[in-house]
Amino acid sequence: MNILFVDDEPDLEALITQKFRRQIRDGTAKFLFARDGIEALEALKANSDIDLVVSDINMPRMDGLTLLQKLQESDGGLSTIIVSAYGDMANIRTAMNRGAFDFVTKPIDFTDLETTIAKTLRHIEALREARRRQAEAERAHASLSRYFSPNLAARLVSDPAAGELEGQRREIATLFTDITSFTALVEALEPSVLGPLLNDYLTGMTDIVFAHDGTVAKIIGDAIHVLFGAPGEQPDHASRAVVCALALDDYAQATCARYRKKGLALGLTRIGAHAGPAIVGAFGGGRFFDYTAYGDTINVAARLEGANKQLGTRICVSATLADKVDDFKGRPVGDLVLRGKTEALRAYEPLRPEQYDSPATKSYLEAFAKLEANDPGAVAAFAAHLGKEPGDQLASFHLKRLLNGATGTRIEMD
Repeated sequence: MNILFVDDEPDLEALITQKFRRQIRDGTAKFLFARDGIEALEALKANSDIDLVVSDINMPRMDGLTLLQKLQESDGGLSTIIVSAYGDMANIRTAMNRGAFDFVTKPIDFTDLETTIAKTLRHIEALREARRRQAEAERAHASLSRYFSPNLAARLVSDPAAGELEGQRREIATLFTDITSFTALVEALEPSVLGPLLNDYLTGMTDIVFAHDGTVAKIIGDAIHVLFGAPGEQPDHASRAVVCALALDDYAQATCARYRKKGLALGLTRIGAHAGPAIVGAFGGGRFFDYTAYGDTINVAARLEGANKQLGTRICVSATLADKVDDFKGRPVGDLVLRGKTEALRAYEPLRPEQYDSPATKSYLEAFAKLEANDPGAVAAFAAHLGKEPGDQLASFHLKRLLNGATGTRIEMD
């Protein structure tokens, strides 16, 4: 510890050096000296590593109380011990009000001084430890905020038990988003235009994820991978994923419309979502870590996102996910045989209640029921539906399948 003594008594330096010779010799303490407050401020300016100031009150040019005031104004966080004549309680009280940690009286009892210095140094160590922990918490919060919503990041910092970052198997819901034809857009736009556009889009999308307490596992270009149910437990992770997907779709469509008015052909965003077990955690080396998830659940969600292109949908979620959502609203897409799979997986296009209750959805469901039953009337049903809803690309997809000789709801995905 580096201690600055401020006193105009000429023999004080020799006395202090003699009394604390052991600490000076073993390097646990270093002492500097100043004769008044002005010299003390100069010493502090020249030595930023001073930890403790021990100052007399009565000194020429600048007294100890004025020095304390200056230190308080500088907000340097220095701990101070004041030295005062015995019984001078008025000045001692003023000194304590100006931030002095403790005091000793004159004539100085060096045993008392040593005890007071030791107590003050323990206080300094405690303050430093508290500041170190706060700095670590702030760094951790900054790191966690890359992935987690602000509320969840704060909870993880304050309560590590709220969610483990080490690899573990968990039941999660996961979704992927991707912009159609984004590579072509990248090649066509100047960086000065593409950068702000992409930042605007990703900021809005991740804000929505965080608003639903989702975890951004990865952003690659324009694509986002999102987790629910990790790192913290979320019993309603499936419901959160569906509601979030619908909100992301709304934002993405609005962003498309906004940029098309500016003459920029931003493609639609496709979203795929699935639920199931996955290994989640922070993986990587000592210099970098990536909070992510591995497993078939992740692969299926990614393939469902890609399936939208063939189906003509914007959102495609698995029945596994839909079955976990109370009162799920959506229309069946079909039984998809995803790339690399042999078994079919029922998929749905989630809808809001008002969409689900609309005549258009009722018309589609009637046509799909005929498709599911291998009813030859499915062709006419889908054709009639498209006559009323010509923009329904999913219905158009099914009608083309039927006209090309396909039957049933099993669909082999490219």
